[in-house]
Amino acid sequence: MKKQAIISGAVLALLAVTIKWVEYRYLVLTHSFEIYGAILAILFTGLGVWAGRKLTSPKKEIIHREIEVVVEKPVYITLPAAAAATAVPHPMASPDELGISKREMEILELMAQGYSNQEIAEKTFLSIHTIKTHASNLFVKLDVKRRTQAVSRAKELKLIP
Repeated sequence: MKKQAIISGAVLALLAVTIKWVEYRYLVLTHSFEIYGAILAILFTGLGVWAGRKLTSPKKEIIHREIEVVVEKPVYITLPAAAAATAVPHPMASPDELGISKREMEILELMAQGYSNQEIAEKTFLSIHTIKTHASNLFVKLDVKRRTQAVSRAKELKLIP
C-alpha cells in the first residue's frame, strides 16, 4: 500500500512538472519578443542608473596615500550661452529693458486687476486673439507659464504696483 502511494505520488509529481515545462515552453515561444524586450529594458535601466551616478558623483582626490585623506572636489556645470541669455532680469527692470510694449503693459495691468481675456478685449477694443497673443508674448518676456505667475513676476520686477 505504501509503495503504491509513493509510485502514484511520483507519477503525479512528474506529470505536474511536465505540464509546467510545456506551459513554460509555450510562454517562451509565444512571448519571446516581450521577454527579450523586458530583459533589454532592465539592462539599459541599470546601465543608465550606473552612468548617471558615475557622472554626477563628486570627484575624489587622494592627497596623501599613507594616511588616505580623501578630499571631495566639487563638480562645476557651466551654462551654455543660450541659457545665460534667458537669465532672470534685474529686480528693478523697466519694460523697455524687457522689451515689453505699452500695449502689453496695459494688458498686464488689466490682468493684475483680475480681468479675463474676454473682458480685457472688450475694455481695449481688441479681439480676444490679439489679447491672447499679447499675453503669450508677456509670458515669454517674463519667463513664466501662467497669468498668475506673470502678475507675480511683474510685481517682483516693480513693473506694476
